[in-house]
Amino acid sequence: MPHAPQPPPSRPAPPTGRALPTGRALPVVETFHSIQGEGSHGGRSAFFIRLAGCTVGCSWCDTKHSWPADGHPGRRPEELGQAAAAAAAAGAAFVVITGGEPLHHDLTGLTRALRAACRRGEGPPLPLHLETSGVDRLSGAFDWITLSPKRHRPPRPALLAACQELKVVVHEPADLTFAETMAAAALAHRQDRPGDGPVLLLQPGHGSDQGQELAVAHVLANPAWRLSLQTHKLLGLP
Repeated sequence: MPHAPQPPPSRPAPPTGRALPTGRALPVVETFHSIQGEGSHGGRSAFFIRLAGCTVGCSWCDTKHSWPADGHPGRRPEELGQAAAAAAAAGAAFVVITGGEPLHHDLTGLTRALRAACRRGEGPPLPLHLETSGVDRLSGAFDWITLSPKRHRPPRPALLAACQELKVVVHEPADLTFAETMAAAALAHRQDRPGDGPVLLLQPGHGSDQGQELAVAHVLANPAWRLSLQTHKLLGLP
């Protein structure tokens, strides 16, 4: 397996479900209750909603089947809220909206439906997490945003300012330079909130020996960064 990623493949056409109005059905690849395998919330019980549609086109993506929006069933936010509520009753601690690139769609109606459906009795609703590359404007209301920016499609400044977690996938030395640039940009966009920077994570590209070596060495030498591993793959979980 090559150590560095190949140039991104040609990007698919924009998903037909992009910017759907509030309350409309969204193309869904899958929903499942599993363990969050990576990042700051790794090891916790979570309910995942994987939306279809992505034009970012990362060559190393392990969910390329989620790129086209066509061919995946549309599900209404209320239906997804019911599924999330059932997962919460079974022990899910939070909901993760992922993709694909979920922000290709207007997530306002989905997050509203999830908050209405996933309440613990009289307590607060189940926390909502978002995993995004940040290439589109932020929509919906989230408790935790994981921004995973890509060198060939940098994120919008608003996402750098809003994310709680910055996670950069590492394959080659240029990815470390990009990671530091993104970290500096995230802080620059929070000048009015000193000390409110995101958690900084380096994640070796799956199967990349060089990425693993680089990420580990950088974390060892730079205490502001943490190492993120895809433990769900080690465990054989979705």
